[in-house]
Amino acid sequence: MSKDSQMRAAINQKLIEMGERERLKELLRAKLVECGWKDQMKGHCKDVIREKGLEHVTVEDLEAEITPKGRALVPDSVKKELLQRIRAFLAQHSTL
Repeated sequence: MSKDSQMRAAINQKLIEMGERERLKELLRAKLVECGWKDQMKGHCKDVIREKGLEHVTVEDLEAEITPKGRALVPDSVKKELLQRIRAFLAQHSTL
């Protein structure tokens, strides 16, 4: 495991232990709903299913089709806010 991977694992473990990961996930959900991301993704899913036909779309196909667009549509402001929260958490718990 590389040094970078070890650091990510340690940070993730600390986030989980302190309950911060769940708080960040809830914040992310709320922000994505607030900015309309969830509705955009729901519409995109419906479009893909309409295009390919319900009988011809698997969950895996749908996931492969929408994941890149979903990641691209997350607003920069949401990404920045999450990153700031993670940095603030790490600054408070800098034993890593």
